[in-house]
Amino acid sequence: MPELPEVETVVRDLRPRLTGRTLTNPKLHHSDVLRRVSKPESGHRLVIQPRMTGNFIVYDRRMRVAERRYVVLEAAIGSGERFVYRDVRRLGTIWLLDEKGWESYTARIGPEPLADDFTADVFVERIGGTRQAIKKAIMDQRLLAGVGNIYANEALFKAGIDPSRRSDKIERADLERLHGIVRNVLEDAIAAKGTTVRDYRTGTGETGSFQDALEVYGRGGEPCPRCGAQLATTHVIDGRATTFCWRCQGRPA
Repeated sequence: MPELPEVETVVRDLRPRLTGRTLTNPKLHHSDVLRRVSKPESGHRLVIQPRMTGNFIVYDRRMRVAERRYVVLEAAIGSGERFVYRDVRRLGTIWLLDEKGWESYTARIGPEPLADDFTADVFVERIGGTRQAIKKAIMDQRLLAGVGNIYANEALFKAGIDPSRRSDKIERADLERLHGIVRNVLEDAIAAKGTTVRDYRTGTGETGSFQDALEVYGRGGEPCPRCGAQLATTHVIDGRATTFCWRCQGRPA
């Protein structure tokens, strides 16, 4: 599932091409992606969650046959351009929300970690107040938006924190340091236009490059880049692959 750097990259690519434009003559090729939408409905906001295999692009030319594969939604935006949402496995969803629905939707999402008002104090209050394992806590979208498995692995390694350690048992100073590291990792990933492991593409159809800078994610069994010990991978924390250095971060329980 795309994390904050991938979403932000796509937003930066598409914003100048979509802002102020009107979607006309929309064509929905697959209806199984719809959520809380019926044909007679209308809403103020179209929300598309691309999940693991979806991507967006604006074409200023006719799509080739291969590019038309997996198109879910397309619409004209003027000047001969088309906005296209493609999803290979159709894991994504499309919502059409009125203002009340939008407020309900966003109420379930925590603050963005790169927001100016997301201070270390806010991070400590939200993350340090839960009994969840720290990795699970920083991936909890109700507590913090946009941090998924890739960047949780990377941030906790850089911070030298055991990913299985209970959040409420971590010293405040360590949480404050983790706050800064999470922000730095996300900013570096945005600068690299995100991480392409398989399906993710930018808003211009390119791959990201942060996968070349990953220190632990996907590297289980390889030597730790810091101390040389063998990196370990476990699925016991949250069912996701957690790669860590037992020497630099401690051995998860």
